Amino acid sequence: MNSKLDMLKAWVAEARRIVFFGGAGVSTESGIPDFRSVDGVYHQKFKYPPETMISHSFFEKKPEEFFEFYKEKMLPLGFEPNVTHKVLARWEREGRLSAVVTQNIDGLHQKAGSQRVLELHGSVLRNFCVRCHKSYSAEFVKHAPGVPRCDCGGIVKPDVVLYEESLDEGVMYRAARAIKEADLLIVAGTSLTVWPAAGMIRYFQGKRLVLINRDETPFDDEADLVFHESLGSVFREL
Repeated sequence: MNSKLDMLKAWVAEARRIVFFGGAGVSTESGIPDFRSVDGVYHQKFKYPPETMISHSFFEKKPEEFFEFYKEKMLPLGFEPNVTHKVLARWEREGRLSAVVTQNIDGLHQKAGSQRVLELHGSVLRNFCVRCHKSYSAEFVKHAPGVPRCDCGGIVKPDVVLYEESLDEGVMYRAARAIKEADLLIVAGTSLTVWPAAGMIRYFQGKRLVLINRDETPFDDEADLVFHESLGSVFREL
């Protein structure tokens, strides 16, 4: 691993337009569980499949059960950024990092100090009334009894992309452009199996693609450098 780390360090030192594309594995080292691992949410037993409970139609038809699941399993509050989040924020301050493109909804990149964050699946930190569009905090949603309601009586919906909903076209465009213009793309903590987010890697036109993930991904053979290690063990050296 040392020779690969030395190469990655050299690439980072030379790069001026780094883009980091991250998934759930970025936040697991902060204590936030992922969905698809052996111990993840998708492998736990619930009354309905998790994919059903975090769908748009389930939100509309069974809001009480939607929010019961959402508050317990999808609303990570009180967690802190880990070394990966902090290193990325430092790279941005140093002028090396153009953007963080993330599939995560926890807001830990911003908490670490990153400002150029493109959230493909939204954020639990933004919540709005479906009727009058008034904004509410994640704490309000977390502690509201049952279905969180606005002063006007409307349901307060998290600004996260549910199943059956489309990703924000503006965010997708900015992410694709950032990846296209990157001279170093680091993809980490993602299995690259969730579409359309996984397809974003196809926009990369540079020559240095790095994959860091505990398990193999469908894009390993296309990468210039691959680490099957924890993100922390790699980023602690950067």
